[in-house]
Amino acid sequence: MLPSSESPEEQDQQAAAARRYREAAAERKEIEKQLAAGVRYPDTPERIASRANRLLERGGVPPTAAVDSVHAEALDVPETLERVIGLTKDLQPWSFLPRGARAAATVARISILRGGLERPQGTGFLVSPRLLLTNHHVLPDAATARRCFLEFNAQVTIDNAPDAAIRFALDPDTFFAADSHLDYALVAVTPAADGSLAGERFGWNRLSIQQGKLVQNEPVNVIGHPMGRLKEIALRDNALVQRLDDFLHYRTDTEPGNSGSPVYNDQWEVVALHHMGVPNTDAQGRILRKDGQLWRRGIDSDDTVDYVSNEGARISSVLKHLAALPLDPGRRALLAEMGPESGLRQDAVAGPVETPVAPVAPAVPAAAAAAAAATAAPVAPVAPAVPVAPAVAPSPAPVSAPAPQEAATAPAAGAVRGLKGAPNALWGAGKRHLVFLHGRSQQGKDPELLRRGWTGGLNHGLTRAGLRTVDPEHVWFPFYGDRIVEVIGQHEALPASYADAPAAAALEAFAARSAEGTYEQLVMEAAVLAGMPPNGQDAAENIGSALIGSLQGALSWLSAKTDVDALAIATIFRDVDAYLGDPRVRKEVLDRVLEEIPHEGELVLVTHSLGTVVGMDLVANRLLPGMKVTLLVTAGSPLGMNAVTSRLAPPGTNRPGTVTEWVNAWCPTDAVAIGCPLERVWGKLTEEHAVVNASDRAHSIEEYLAHPEVAQAIDRFLTKPAA
Repeated sequence: MLPSSESPEEQDQQAAAARRYREAAAERKEIEKQLAAGVRYPDTPERIASRANRLLERGGVPPTAAVDSVHAEALDVPETLERVIGLTKDLQPWSFLPRGARAAATVARISILRGGLERPQGTGFLVSPRLLLTNHHVLPDAATARRCFLEFNAQVTIDNAPDAAIRFALDPDTFFAADSHLDYALVAVTPAADGSLAGERFGWNRLSIQQGKLVQNEPVNVIGHPMGRLKEIALRDNALVQRLDDFLHYRTDTEPGNSGSPVYNDQWEVVALHHMGVPNTDAQGRILRKDGQLWRRGIDSDDTVDYVSNEGARISSVLKHLAALPLDPGRRALLAEMGPESGLRQDAVAGPVETPVAPVAPAVPAAAAAAAAATAAPVAPVAPAVPVAPAVAPSPAPVSAPAPQEAATAPAAGAVRGLKGAPNALWGAGKRHLVFLHGRSQQGKDPELLRRGWTGGLNHGLTRAGLRTVDPEHVWFPFYGDRIVEVIGQHEALPASYADAPAAAALEAFAARSAEGTYEQLVMEAAVLAGMPPNGQDAAENIGSALIGSLQGALSWLSAKTDVDALAIATIFRDVDAYLGDPRVRKEVLDRVLEEIPHEGELVLVTHSLGTVVGMDLVANRLLPGMKVTLLVTAGSPLGMNAVTSRLAPPGTNRPGTVTEWVNAWCPTDAVAIGCPLERVWGKLTEEHAVVNASDRAHSIEEYLAHPEVAQAIDRFLTKPAA
């Protein structure tokens, strides 16, 4: 759409894009300065390493060409990695062309019926056999989607003759989700008359939440329908300019009508959802023309606007938003069809679902209850979909947490102890207890506020699942945060260089104080599990191995692959090492936990981070005769790592007989859970859920508990009849 015909929402989005561009000016100038100085890829070393590794792992660079290029002259590690990436600019395998054609087949023109006429509305592309992704401003609601249709093959043939376009209708009643900030809309596509799905005929794009798909100044490719024309591809003279939290800014030739186009890297992986050009604006945010004068809406044409960049929503941000939506099992199963790299749950199967049981009490907000109670009849592979109520999913409410002023200070040292849970007659006639077992870095905090935070996260998940919420007073919260710090003692002190290079200094100090070398094993094993090439390989076999020569390299790799702060990763593994490596620390922690949990009855034991290791020790060795663990929940757990399991008591992965059922939840971007899924190490679990947490809260227990599938598992074992 031309700016003169834009809706108020589109005008707001364009203003927001221009504001983001202005606010990122300082960082962009630094990037431009590096480019002028001859830096080919002005990005962080970690992202460059992650990108080079992804190219090597996935055949993005011909191996023989990579080896020849690297061995041609003496190169240091950064130059080696940049050379690998650079090959994708200068040399493409033959498969670049057919893979591009395959990607282009998934792209469709979206048109709308308005006033009896068919008018182009934008572009969309398939991301699963039956789901299409486009912009929110192209399909702002389900009602608009019902008036639109898709045209695949709206293009010219190899002989430059118009191809025969194939139409599909949209089916927002089966699935429709959207977000105005990220400017995306995801909608189901109605099967063809013969029952075939659009994705079966044209293929679909496998979206990935993983890092390493693009670095700054690397080329991007855009496929779409500019100005509603037949399909066009923007190749070369295009590059990623800047990466923001949720958006990418890139240089490429696009026009109105490209809204909703996929933005690809050279391996034809989707990196962003294009949504608009970014206009140059003055200090008041007013759009400028190419001649420097103010652009006049309704008077000046679009081609007079001074566009300074293009903007698209990062695919990883879109996937994270989708993962957090409160969807019923049927719609969640449709998302799962996007594939394992999407980070969306993979344990659901698309098909008929039963209507969830209505919540008993207390009542949940109307919007949440409606979303939880809605049912879906997903599209069957050989039959049309059965319409259900529209599912315009709202952004979820934030996880309950204490107000900042509440969590400021804790009681005086020595006064903080765990919290006993009041009996709940609904849980196994009062003989079943919900116990939360916390992880690292809780020292100095108020256990009451921690208990409320954990319960708030669980209640968020229960509410999204349409289930009864939990009173914090019914939860046991053994607290060992202060005690472990007292016992560790010297592990807390860091060298003076900590302030200048906190992650590196902490890493060095923690490794030096690891009595049995457990710390180094933890970090190195986690990095290898995250895809870091092992040491000792010949460069011709794995060029990326040149990067990995130290513990610092492993930490940098973990941070780049998981997008988690390096210091946080270093500190988490320090706590695990201190617990596993020092018998005194272990005994003090277990003694404290055992003092503050119920000594009889059934336990639903919910553990997190280091708490999962403590919990495993507890159930294997320290439970009293009258105690039984009905359910063990592990979240963000390192129990998939050999460096941990080999130091358990007893060592190994023999599941304790005291554990009846075991549910594990892990996030692919959680550096502590990098050894997950646990089933490949421990054998069959009751349930195992891969979830997607917010990028800055990948290891947060509140994020884990807020996922409805995790909350449902806890509720199911809390409320089951007593044995």
